[in-house]
Amino acid sequence: MESKPSLPEEDLCCTVCCDIFRDPVFLSCTHSVCKACLKEFWKQKGSRECPMCRKRLSMDNPPCNLALKNLCDAYLQEKGQRYSAGPDVHCSLHSEKLKLFCLDDKQSICVVCRDSKNHKKHDCIPIDEAALDHKEEVKMALKPLKDMLEVLNEVKLTCDQTAEHIKTQAQHTEKQIKEEFGKLHQFLQDEEEARIAALRKEEKQKSQTMTKKIEEMSREISSLSDTIRAIEKELGADDISFLQNFKATVKKAKCTLSNPEKISGSLIHVAKYLGNLQFRVWEKMQEIVPSASHPVRGSDECDIHQRRCHISVCKQCKK
Repeated sequence: MESKPSLPEEDLCCTVCCDIFRDPVFLSCTHSVCKACLKEFWKQKGSRECPMCRKRLSMDNPPCNLALKNLCDAYLQEKGQRYSAGPDVHCSLHSEKLKLFCLDDKQSICVVCRDSKNHKKHDCIPIDEAALDHKEEVKMALKPLKDMLEVLNEVKLTCDQTAEHIKTQAQHTEKQIKEEFGKLHQFLQDEEEARIAALRKEEKQKSQTMTKKIEEMSREISSLSDTIRAIEKELGADDISFLQNFKATVKKAKCTLSNPEKISGSLIHVAKYLGNLQFRVWEKMQEIVPSASHPVRGSDECDIHQRRCHISVCKQCKK
């Protein structure tokens, strides 16, 4: 019986997902793609066009390419690889069960592979022992990541507390400013409002800075948490899957992380608003007083000057 001519695997691969076709559909431009890949491409693109030649398509639901689907199913059946199946536990070369792990080539092999020329001089151990040793290596690499996560959580907690303290500082400082300005006369109202405005501006700027820092910490914590969960998921996988993904898993676990920057200069400069408040404001009050020539004591000009200064003792009258 003649054997069916086999196509190269690349001829059976979808250009979008680069995997064996799954439910291929036939487009009017003669190209074929997976049905799910086409739908996702259209969704991201926002228009119906061919992923390969970009030709606009009129059909919303292209027909199934049955001939290509049958070829792909036959190919997968021949190789013993169906998409619904889990990782293959048999050697693709000898169809023997994968029971050994080659330490030199870092791959799972069968007993026939061990005796072949490719692995005959290599160091091979049972696959369960290899999985156990490599899991310990990943666990050791995972520990600094967990330690870093703890540091990040502590920094974020400090940021949260600092942000709350900024608000408390602003409220307390505003109250003190109002109490100090309550001791002064009405014309000090402008100075009070100016200082409160400056305080609130600084509070806004520093709160925004702290909010950005908190968001940055949250993103780093989320990213690191995702990495840890992904690594822990690999640790929980079966031995074959774990070893097949071992290099990528170790690479994730050994990623370089930098310590978060220390927080400095983030609190409100309270002394700028409260330090020597009355003395500095009094100096400004003196600037407000006009530098007119000294009037005759008790004259109408002095009375007018006193009313203009809003003080009971005119500076120019010395009383």
